[in-house]
Amino acid sequence: MNDDERYMSRALELAEQGRGRVEPNPVVGCVLVREGKVVAEGFHQEFGGPHAEVAALSAAGEHAAGATMYVTLEPCCHHGKTPPCTDAIVRAGIRRVVVALRDPNPVVAGKGIEALKRAGVVVRVGVLEEAARRVNAPYLKLITRGIPYVHAKWAMSLDGKIATVTRRSKWISSEESRKLAHELRGRMDAIIVGINTVFADDPLLMARPPGPRTPVRVVLDSFARLPLESQLIRTRDQSPVVVAVGPDAPEDRIRRLEEVGCECLRLSQRDLAVRALELLRCLGERRMTHVLVEGGAEVLGSFFRAGEVDEVHVFVAPKVLGGAAALTAVGGPGFAELHSAPRYEYDLVRRVGEDLYVHGRRAPQEA
Repeated sequence: MNDDERYMSRALELAEQGRGRVEPNPVVGCVLVREGKVVAEGFHQEFGGPHAEVAALSAAGEHAAGATMYVTLEPCCHHGKTPPCTDAIVRAGIRRVVVALRDPNPVVAGKGIEALKRAGVVVRVGVLEEAARRVNAPYLKLITRGIPYVHAKWAMSLDGKIATVTRRSKWISSEESRKLAHELRGRMDAIIVGINTVFADDPLLMARPPGPRTPVRVVLDSFARLPLESQLIRTRDQSPVVVAVGPDAPEDRIRRLEEVGCECLRLSQRDLAVRALELLRCLGERRMTHVLVEGGAEVLGSFFRAGEVDEVHVFVAPKVLGGAAALTAVGGPGFAELHSAPRYEYDLVRRVGEDLYVHGRRAPQEA
């Protein structure tokens, strides 16, 4: 690993510290190096706050002049919630800027790099580009396709069951696994479940303790059957509840849910996989970056069939439940051929309590 890659690797580590706090902005890290020494570091800490470049420049002060800047995403060149980073870079006297990844956002899209070059700054682009693309995959998906990055989460037994033959599922996973799942919830913009999960578990779908984000609770409910006495409705003042109804949902049921403070989102598609994509487009219009699909089996199956599950978080408990009628994690018609099944790369496999936690990302050729 050469010097440019080493300092960029550190910038990518810094970028991760903004995860869950900056969205729908990208996570960005920045390192300033002068005469072979790191003089300052920075990262984008919160939405609306200073960008990583400005944070690093502020920390460096007069030591920024003549330095090389390593930044994980192309610096912005437009006025948004903050002034252009390119202006601050030039004003500080930065000699060279190393960029991992061009920003596909149309308001930037190469313009930041060109602005720096016109000002006489030496620019190198593409150092650890694939790693930077991986770090900012959620932002890139939202910007280029207009839909959120989808996480799927479930807990299952060794034989792949998410409930017993009598539909009992509390608790398959350990307390430690559930704690990790709550941490995951706290980084999401929305948590999505189906109405059958609400009937079976009456979930709250909140992060406990709260994380950096308060997710919207979304229920896929074709016929607007969400019970008024459910915990979701009773806690609607703590976090919004969106009921995604189908084209055949009775108007009186929709009106009943709206009267108690739910938002009813009318989806037009009957096919569940197509409807899942329709829902994602609606959430993308609201600039949601990360959404978590928690089930049940039919809902998980619809998002996998839609081809939109980007990461999986699976908790495997050391139990065997058995039973041909017991639910498996991913329902629906499934995939008829092995070659058509979506494939994931293991990113992390570790023990959590008595369980195994498996985190996978969609294989690059599949994404």
